[in-house]
Amino acid sequence: MPPQRASRECEVVVSEPANPPMGRLDAFDIGAKKLTVQTEFFARPAWRIETKIYLGGALKKVYTEDLASTPEPELQKRIDAFHQEKMDEIVTGLRRLSQ
Repeated sequence: MPPQRASRECEVVVSEPANPPMGRLDAFDIGAKKLTVQTEFFARPAWRIETKIYLGGALKKVYTEDLASTPEPELQKRIDAFHQEKMDEIVTGLRRLSQ
């Protein structure tokens, strides 16, 4: 068995926010299926948000944004804005399809 070596990579430790932001969840009926848009905040390994798009319960798309440089007081605003941007993109796409 080869000797174990100490990792030379240094991990950046990011602290948990003092007031963790809330995620967002929206769901709509699209024909016979349910469209769900879920945005979550993750503190580890680095601050980030993920917006997941589900159609009929199946994961269709994941969008991620790094928030490591976002000041803590701005986290909730950024999460809300990111979620709304994705919602607007979906509505625009659905309108285009229905024309």
